[in-house]
Amino acid sequence: MNLTLQSIRYSLFLRLLVIFSITVFIFFLIISLSLRTINKNVNAIESIPDFFARNVESIIEDIGAPPNLQNALRLANELEWSITISNPIMRWSSDGDNRLDLDASLYVRRLSNDAEMHSVSGEDIIKVEREGYVFYLYQRNSEPNNANYIVLYVGVALAVLALFFNYLMVNRLLDPIRKLRFGAERLKSGDLNFRVKTDRQDELGELTESINHMADSLQSMLEAKRQLLLAISHEVRTPLTKAKLRLEFIPDSDEKKELNKDIDEIDHLIADLIEAERLNDEHVVLVKENTLITKFVTSVIDYFSDYRGGIQINCPETDSHVPIDKLRFRLLITNLMNNAIRHGQNKAIEVNLLHLPEHVVIEIIDYGEGIAKEHLKHISEPFYRADSARQRITGGFGLGLYLCRLIAKAHGGVLNIESEENIGTKISVTLPNTKASDAY
Repeated sequence: MNLTLQSIRYSLFLRLLVIFSITVFIFFLIISLSLRTINKNVNAIESIPDFFARNVESIIEDIGAPPNLQNALRLANELEWSITISNPIMRWSSDGDNRLDLDASLYVRRLSNDAEMHSVSGEDIIKVEREGYVFYLYQRNSEPNNANYIVLYVGVALAVLALFFNYLMVNRLLDPIRKLRFGAERLKSGDLNFRVKTDRQDELGELTESINHMADSLQSMLEAKRQLLLAISHEVRTPLTKAKLRLEFIPDSDEKKELNKDIDEIDHLIADLIEAERLNDEHVVLVKENTLITKFVTSVIDYFSDYRGGIQINCPETDSHVPIDKLRFRLLITNLMNNAIRHGQNKAIEVNLLHLPEHVVIEIIDYGEGIAKEHLKHISEPFYRADSARQRITGGFGLGLYLCRLIAKAHGGVLNIESEENIGTKISVTLPNTKASDAY
């Protein structure tokens, strides 16, 4: 017995089977009892007790022939029966409901010399012919249909109640699945610190532990990758610095300019990698200052004033103080503007600043080549470039938008990209409009 209970406790399948079996049993029990009760009510009106069939002669004698209608009414009330009396010139009924077509009754069997058992509409009646009068005796309709309906409604209500409790039990049993789904969504969004809490010891508990273990493994792997990347970046910088120093002793030439350009690109790549890994750290520290955001963004965009297509800035008359890390936020705006200029095909670039009650939105819109739909969800991933040929002439290293997303996230904001091919791209950065003193 204990072994069986333990098997049920630690098995989701067995618990579901038990719940289903109990529900089916309760359903059959309710339906069986309801039908039995209804059949009793039906049978009670379909058959005539033997007592009345044996004593029909004495009942007719009490009524008399010609009939005493007062005696007939009294007997009908005492016996709780319906009595109908007719002859060629009159027809009388104790109830007056005339619910049965007595003239259409069919002969069943003989009870005595002048008494017969008949049937009409599936119900037994007694017919007696005496001295020119025809007496019909049958059970009174004491609204058996209403009783049947009540039994049926009660049975349905009990069945619905059983279903409801069954739903509650299954819902509680499968509640960990919703937690697992929520945890999987958190892990999918990059929150590898999230763990699904559970005290279950069945299959769902084992699945939860497996998912938590998977998250631990992923976090360890990514942290190892991060540490390796940082170590390599720092190690590469040393020979790179030596190469730059040696390059200064080489006479000026076109080859020296190209070497300087290549070394600078490698240096920028390493700087971007290190900055990306720093921003990816959950303990990243931002040096936030309350900054007039419109004034700051405008000053950064002024560096691109020589762009041939022209830059249009739309901003409100009043400025807002927003807590930002100026150095990193300058990098964000610079990267977004470089992207817009690189892919804007010398068309106008539009910069919009929206000051909302709880947020500040910065939009940078170009009307250039746009981004294909299949690339849109990957475009802010590290080293991802929509140009499959990865030609340097068409763009950078694929870290610009990735850095922008990390900077926006580190500020508690969101980076959103909308684009259509040959129409253009709109990149918006939404920041919480909170003073630095309230942000900690």
